Amino acid sequence: MGELFQLLKRGNKSAMLAAIINTIISIIKGVAFMYTGNVAMFAETMHSLGDAANQFFVFVGSALSKKAPTEKYPNGFGRLVNLVLLGAVLIVGIMAFETIKEGYHHVIHPTESGGFAINIIVLAVATLLETFVLFKAMKEILHDIEIEASGLQVFTKSLANLGRAKPATKLVFMEDLVATLGGLLAIIAVVISRFTGFHQIEGLASMLIGAMMFFVVGRVFLDNAAGVLGQADEEMENRIGVMVMEDPDVKDIQGITVIKEGEDLHVELEIEVDPKLTVAAADDIKDRLHERIMAEKGVVDVTIEFDEEDEVMSWKARTESTVD
Repeated sequence: MGELFQLLKRGNKSAMLAAIINTIISIIKGVAFMYTGNVAMFAETMHSLGDAANQFFVFVGSALSKKAPTEKYPNGFGRLVNLVLLGAVLIVGIMAFETIKEGYHHVIHPTESGGFAINIIVLAVATLLETFVLFKAMKEILHDIEIEASGLQVFTKSLANLGRAKPATKLVFMEDLVATLGGLLAIIAVVISRFTGFHQIEGLASMLIGAMMFFVVGRVFLDNAAGVLGQADEEMENRIGVMVMEDPDVKDIQGITVIKEGEDLHVELEIEVDPKLTVAAADDIKDRLHERIMAEKGVVDVTIEFDEEDEVMSWKARTESTVD
């Protein structure tokens, strides 16, 4: 039990914060829906409820993925976070389907909902809270990749570097971006319905919110399916390759593979060296490279193999790529 608590302390903080806030939001929206019968509010209730459950599982999965390797599982539990995220998106998918279905019924059979002021206040407060969580997720993305930003740059730089974020943080960002947009959309729909009598707009808003939820499902599923299969990190491969080639004793790189295991990176490297080197000298090279590669963020283990120089450059073309 003590080990479990220690692991939970290392869970993704953005996911936990988002789960707590979305639980509160879903309760508030649910009460407002029961009082007003507003279908756009129903869509937002389902959205927040799905996000809360999803993000809680993400927090637990991100924590358990940091469990140390065991004899039975020598590669560790890094991919566990990808498996949990694959399961978590099923929840969002179900909520998205129910949201679209309810919106469709409202378009076919529109009804006027009451509690205009309550709907606007609840949706406005919820949207502000979602925006706060979204901002925290943006900051964590930038923290993960060690980029400094302030003001509007927080949004632009986090969006530009979303692909480099940790799986859990990326999910929180995407869900809360959709939640914020969904809240604004629901507010617009409620206002139009109130002042124009076009009550179908609430159903259309609900269907659009459900469609955005399905987009998150698809994106997260594809990202984490690749993670479960063992996706190569090409950017880190290039970064490490350039670094290795800067070593004066390394003549070429025969092969380099960086595999993502959740938030962890496993590096396999085969280098060419002068065949006249002594074993002691080769061991010094290995220790030197091992220390430098292990200093890279996210790298948990390094395997280095040696081959004699064949005077044919295998790495030359790859060094032309841009490395941050």
